Amino acid sequence: MNKILLIIEREFMSRVKKKSFIVMTLLTPILFAALMIGPSLLANMESTELTTIAVVDNSKQFEGKIAETNYIKLKFLSNESTESLKKNFEESGYYAFLYINKNAMTSPDSIILYSNKQPSIDVVSHISTSIEKEIETQKLKAYKIENIDEIMKTIKTKIDVRTIKLSKGGEEKESNTFVTMAVAYVLSFMVYMMIFLFGTQVMRGVIEEKTSRIVEVIISSAKPFQLMMGKIVGIAAVSLVQILAWVVLTFAIVNTVSSIMTTKNIDKIKTEQQSVSNLMQQQGGVQTPATMQNKEVKNEFMTALGNQNFGLLIGGFIFYFLGGFLLYAALFAAVGSAVDSETDTQQMVMPITLPLILSIIIMISGIKSPDGPLAFWFSMIPFTSPIIMLTRLPFGVPTWQLIVSGSLLIITFIVVTWMAAKIYRTGILLYGKKYSWAEMWKWVRYKS
Repeated sequence: MNKILLIIEREFMSRVKKKSFIVMTLLTPILFAALMIGPSLLANMESTELTTIAVVDNSKQFEGKIAETNYIKLKFLSNESTESLKKNFEESGYYAFLYINKNAMTSPDSIILYSNKQPSIDVVSHISTSIEKEIETQKLKAYKIENIDEIMKTIKTKIDVRTIKLSKGGEEKESNTFVTMAVAYVLSFMVYMMIFLFGTQVMRGVIEEKTSRIVEVIISSAKPFQLMMGKIVGIAAVSLVQILAWVVLTFAIVNTVSSIMTTKNIDKIKTEQQSVSNLMQQQGGVQTPATMQNKEVKNEFMTALGNQNFGLLIGGFIFYFLGGFLLYAALFAAVGSAVDSETDTQQMVMPITLPLILSIIIMISGIKSPDGPLAFWFSMIPFTSPIIMLTRLPFGVPTWQLIVSGSLLIITFIVVTWMAAKIYRTGILLYGKKYSWAEMWKWVRYKS
């Protein structure tokens, strides 16, 4: 046992002192934080340059009916032809010009936006939405129904179905399907990424020691099994430290950036949304102000996130990550002991990586139907349960299923580690030949 601890300490200290470890530990949280707050920052930093669009409306139906925003202004031209606008567009100073055919009410695809560069998605979607709304309004008015404007205002209804989770004692907790799906995806994908990343590190470490012949010196004072387990557990400890550092640093960066972000641009966006919403209301649109909606949605998300069972999620993450990592790391170590270079591992690792890749594919189905038969059975299979069970966990999993899944994972880890140790013991001192899985199976059957 003391020898295993010494090997664990050696693996741990040698890796945490590497520059690559320090760089990855510091840079990865910046990347995670950028992915989390990047969309919000980009929204706040979007261009506030005034965009003026000329409009040639041959249908005479849309003047004053297309919504303007703080940054999108429309100028309807009555005495201009499309041909003259095309010829003199460079000198006109317009961002674009919109041509509306006289048959726009019956043939909406005849509406064209001309520009000397690709218009932004915001401009195109804003114009499309406004024109679609007006065409719908005009078509309804063609039925000559009395008080059509008032009727349109009252029939437009937005339903937000609240979801409440009930505990066994009847206690209610606000939940949100989107938040639960996001948590499931993040947990599952993190385990997948960590197993792949640190599992291959185990394999590379075994190959390096084998090719440099250092292993021949080490096994003179330690058994191959002790060397393999020390390496696996040492790298597992490194991975846990790195994950903890990533979580803490990412949380700190996100909180710091969020606290210093100015609300100036956010207020502008809300004002813009409000102006569009007001115009929509006049035309029979949604009655709820965008600002209030955004605030309510944000509060709902935060409440649902706060109501997640973080104790269970963190405990489940640690258990299934360690179980999955130890299981796959033993297999990666066995492959590393049977080859002489990293290039020889490509075909050898395919049977190992297939269950991981399959887990990611099934994860999508598991998020949509966490209690379905596909998600259930693959959350029981030890080679896929570290990812699939974490997909199901945020939605709620019966205790007996967690016990069965965890027990199967532990038993499989013990069996696979025993088999991998026999392969490791034989392969670590063999050189000059590329071995197959069939030959490695023979090594498992060798008697001590």
